[in-house]
Amino acid sequence: MPVLVFDIETIPDVAGIRAIENLPAGLSDYEVAEWAFQQRRASHGNDFLPHHLQRVVAISCVLRDAQHFRVFSLSEPESGEGEIIQRFFDGIERYSPQIVSWNGGGFDLPVLHYRGMLHGVAAPRYWDQGEGDYHDSRDFKWNNYISRYHSRHLDLMDLLALYQPRASAPLDDLAKLMGYPGKLGMDGSAVWQAWQEGRIAEIRDYCETDVVNTYLVYLRFERMRGHLDAAAWAAEVETVREALGRIDAPHWKQFLAAWPQG
Repeated sequence: MPVLVFDIETIPDVAGIRAIENLPAGLSDYEVAEWAFQQRRASHGNDFLPHHLQRVVAISCVLRDAQHFRVFSLSEPESGEGEIIQRFFDGIERYSPQIVSWNGGGFDLPVLHYRGMLHGVAAPRYWDQGEGDYHDSRDFKWNNYISRYHSRHLDLMDLLALYQPRASAPLDDLAKLMGYPGKLGMDGSAVWQAWQEGRIAEIRDYCETDVVNTYLVYLRFERMRGHLDAAAWAAEVETVREALGRIDAPHWKQFLAAWPQG
């Protein structure tokens, strides 16, 4: 089964906030977002907006099948939000992969559910729980993308913490403890500012490095649970290093420079 590791980046849905709250037309996008952040801080003690008001601007993926390792992004400005989300679910439709995330059950997938519905996205394979028209649909009754305890979606953060939120670890910390680069130059809290400054390519690049960190942590998990022995794990890590080295892009040069051999 192919493996699809994914990560999303979001910004406040300014248009949605305007529509819900009936805010004055003269407010700028920055002012609308700041108003929403202030309301959230007053009610919840933080400015993390609810999932349905998170607009998706990038989805980055690692696709690993029997022949290839590939990292790529679906992002603005090349595509709008609805197209980005539809293409992600089209990949699931086409490959029926195991999908792997870090906190995907808690954030990424619920956001994609809400935003996908807003745009009329179709995702029948993803939602199949054993009642679909596919030849192997019955298998999805026992292993589908929706159930928290099924492995077709493997949320590494959730599983490694044994589904205990107090035990969860940040991806950046865990990656660095394992000798991987971790986050480089940006984190999720900086995405909105970068978006306002037009640094869309930087957001995409950051998302891509995050998803490769996730894949490398996933490989450690595969080794731990016996799906890879030491030699196979080392060979797969080298495959990742070599694949990134063939990409002529500054963020991968920086990533490899921060990832020592051995």
